[in-house]
Amino acid sequence: MEFIVPDPFYITTPIYYVNDVPHIGSVYTNVACDVMARFARLDGHEVKFLTGTDEHGQKVEKSAKDAGLSPQAFVDKISENFQSLIPLCKLSSDDFIRTTEERHIKGVLYLWNTLVEKGYIYLDSYKGWYSVRDEAFYGESEIKDGKAPTGAPVEWVEEPSYFFKLSAFQEKLLNYYENHPDFIGPVSRRNEVIQFVKSGLTDLSVSRTSFTWGIEVPNDPKHVIYVWLDALTNYLTALGYPEKTEDFKKFWPALHVVGKDILRFHTVYWPAFLMAADLPLPSRIFAHGFWTNEGQKMSKSLKNTIDPVALIETYGLDPVRYFLMREIPFGQDGNFSKAHLVGRLNGDLANDLGNLSQRVLSFIQKNAEGRIPSKGSLNQEDKDLMEMSSNLLSKIRPMILKDQELHRYIEEVWKVIAASNRYVDHQAPWALKKTDPERMETVLYVLCTALQKIGILLQPLLPDSSGKILDQLALPLDKRGFEDLETPLQTGVLLPPPSVIFPKFKEESV
Repeated sequence: MEFIVPDPFYITTPIYYVNDVPHIGSVYTNVACDVMARFARLDGHEVKFLTGTDEHGQKVEKSAKDAGLSPQAFVDKISENFQSLIPLCKLSSDDFIRTTEERHIKGVLYLWNTLVEKGYIYLDSYKGWYSVRDEAFYGESEIKDGKAPTGAPVEWVEEPSYFFKLSAFQEKLLNYYENHPDFIGPVSRRNEVIQFVKSGLTDLSVSRTSFTWGIEVPNDPKHVIYVWLDALTNYLTALGYPEKTEDFKKFWPALHVVGKDILRFHTVYWPAFLMAADLPLPSRIFAHGFWTNEGQKMSKSLKNTIDPVALIETYGLDPVRYFLMREIPFGQDGNFSKAHLVGRLNGDLANDLGNLSQRVLSFIQKNAEGRIPSKGSLNQEDKDLMEMSSNLLSKIRPMILKDQELHRYIEEVWKVIAASNRYVDHQAPWALKKTDPERMETVLYVLCTALQKIGILLQPLLPDSSGKILDQLALPLDKRGFEDLETPLQTGVLLPPPSVIFPKFKEESV
């Protein structure tokens, strides 16, 4: 069964673990989801965009103790840092959920009781390898040199535990993956998950007794619910689960966007929990890759983590959003380089897009009375550029909403920007001013139309800068939706004096 973009459209980031401050990876996922949410809204979908924080678990309990705070005081403080990313990155999120909220705890307890009633949870004892850092259990075959596949240290754990009958879902999961080939993306990650499930699923420990910071197991307060059963349920509790709310009926199932490190939890454990509870599965789960810093893996010990706040303060929000979405194919690993960021800012943004807008609108200001010019008869070159820009939406819609190929969306828009720059050079309106003023007006009208479409279609990616382009075209705020893409510009409308959208970045300006 092919993935069909749901309408209404529910998109989620993972909820971020609060044992430390936000990093560039958190911003990367947030911005990617924001681009998709904004695009879907402009495309006429009703949208719910959820983010939040995962606040229980052994790692949080330890970090709070190290900081000399109670776990609740600690998570309150760290959660604020993640909430501050919303205005910092101009996220259009509709809700921020915390797993310490009553609305969430109520839903987790309901799901737990449902799984117990259906016979999928039983009490036994756990013996095996556990990683505190990953909050994950690992089989003997996965441990190499005393470490988990993620490189995290592991410890041998023996304690009483409740188990979820994950083994009962092996064939059901494999059948689901086969019948829903778009359920997991990209394809390389899908294959990885299928191989893992085919290798055999053992029952999953879903409670712990070695720490106390978590949701207590009903009728057995010595146990707290395993952090992943707790955390994953946020996607439901944010919609009011277990109540059959309007939001739940309207928005579930969701598109989950996650980092590749938590793919297994979302594509194996989470669907199994939902199957066991007779709930619909997510519509799609897409896993993106990791960033290195100048070719090195980022870590606190190497002191090479990237502070997203400082990055945005230095280079500006839209250039950072652009770089993160353009630099690497979404779904693959990539390298963060300040030189590449500056290259993108000065090349793609200042030279290609900024210069196109500036030269066209400045020329109109000086040579066409500062008004949207009149359109005369169109030649083939005019028609080609008009058609190329008109075809953009139908081309990029599946890239964003269906396949999450955000880099390809940007590449397609930049093809129109490049074609527009070539068109300016070839048509030479500065020469036409002397030889054929009427033709000059037509050329400028065609360019304004291209800028209109570029500006509207870049709103999901560059909310501030695209707004400035559309302001300089005097486009009313209620004429900036995708339904307005084919609305002709009104000739004779007075334009404001143009200003530079993307100033060139120089190191000394830091």
